[in-house]
Amino acid sequence: MSFPDVLHRGDDFLNRYPRRSRAWRFFSYSTSFFVIGVSKLIIKTFYNVTLNNYSNLTAARARSRKENRGLMTVMNHMSTVDDPFIWATLPMSLYSSLENMRWCLGAHNICFAGKIRSFFFSAGQVLSTERFGAGPFQGAIDASIRLLSPDNTLPFGEREGKPYLPPIVRTKPSWVHVYPEGFVLQLHPPFQNSMRYFKWGITRMILEATRPPIVLPIFTTGFENILPEDGDEGTNAQETGFQRFRRTIGTKINVSFGKPLDDALVDAYRAEWESLVSKYSSPGDTDLNDTLKYGEEAQDLRSRLAAELRSAVAQIRAEDPSLPEEDPRFKSPSWWKRYTMTEGKSDPDVKFIGQNWAIRRLQKFLNIEPEESQSAKSAKDEAKNLGASTDPDFNKKNN
Repeated sequence: MSFPDVLHRGDDFLNRYPRRSRAWRFFSYSTSFFVIGVSKLIIKTFYNVTLNNYSNLTAARARSRKENRGLMTVMNHMSTVDDPFIWATLPMSLYSSLENMRWCLGAHNICFAGKIRSFFFSAGQVLSTERFGAGPFQGAIDASIRLLSPDNTLPFGEREGKPYLPPIVRTKPSWVHVYPEGFVLQLHPPFQNSMRYFKWGITRMILEATRPPIVLPIFTTGFENILPEDGDEGTNAQETGFQRFRRTIGTKINVSFGKPLDDALVDAYRAEWESLVSKYSSPGDTDLNDTLKYGEEAQDLRSRLAAELRSAVAQIRAEDPSLPEEDPRFKSPSWWKRYTMTEGKSDPDVKFIGQNWAIRRLQKFLNIEPEESQSAKSAKDEAKNLGASTDPDFNKKNN
C-alpha cells in the first residue's frame, strides 16, 4: 500500500528543482547525455567490455512501458566509477530521451557537497541520500517510491485545493537504479567481488510503490580495477596518476543482467505488507506509523525481502566461474555491523582494499565529538559480545 503522505513527500523532494520546465529538461538531458558520452569514449577506447544477457534489460524496459510499471535495477557496488561507467557500456540508442535516463541515489556528503555539485548531480537525475543514521525513511526513498509509481495510479487528484501536477514530465513510469549496499566494497582475495548486506530502503520502494515495479538484478566486475580503493597506499604509491591510468588500460569489464524477480514473489511480499498495513493502521491514516516503520514484523519483512534481492544478485555472481565462492558470512547484516563496529577486529581474515567507509569515525562530515569515543567503544564491545542486536533503535539507525 502507498500512503498519500509518502507520495507527497516524494513530490516535494523532486520539486526542489524545476524539473517540469523546458530549460531544466534540456539541461538535464544534455548533462546526462554528455557524461555518458564522455564515459563511453573512455570505456570503448581503453577497456574491454562484455555485456552478458543484455536482452534481459531491453525486455524489462519494454515490459515497464507495456504494463505501466516502474523499472528498478539492483547492482553490486565495486567502485566510485560504477556510475556513470555502467551506463557507458550500453548502447547510446538507449538514451533517446530524458525519460529513458535512469534515476539513482547518491551520497549526500559526496555528490551534494555544495551548490554546484548539488545542481550538477540533480540535473543528472541523482537523488541526495543521507547515510549514517538517516535510515530508510527519508526523502530520497520517498522520491524513489513516487518515481516508480505510475502517474495514473496515484490516490489523489488534487493537492491543496489545486489540480495535481506531477513533479516531472513523463509518458511512462520511471527507471530507478540502486546500489543497495550503500557503500563501495573492495576486499582482498579470497573475498574479491563480494557484497555487503542490502539495506532496507530498496524494500520500501518495492513494497510501497502504487504498482509493483519490475526488479532486474545486475552484477559487474572490472570497475574495481579501474579505480581501486587503496589510492596512494601500497606498493604503487610512487606512481603518478597517468602511470596508474596506463596500468589499467585493457581492464576487462563484465556487466551481467539477470532475469527479473518473479512477479509472484514480489506480489507475495507486497501482499504481506498490505496485511501489516491493515493490521496496524486505522481507516483514514495517510502516513506510516511507528509500528509500520520500526515494528518487529515490518522489520522482519524488509529484512527477508532485502535478503531475497541480494540473493538474486549473488546468483549472477555464482554463475561466473572465475570468481571464488562467496563467504556465507557476508549474507548476514549482523556480521557486517559487528565487523564494522569493531573495525575488522572481530574477523581479521577479511581485509578491505583501502578503507571501510561504513566506519563512522572516517566520515569527517559527521563532526563526531571526541567525548563520543567511550560510547563508541562500548557499542563495539557490545556488538562483539552479542553479534547482533534486537533493539529496534539499533536497527533503525543501521539500516
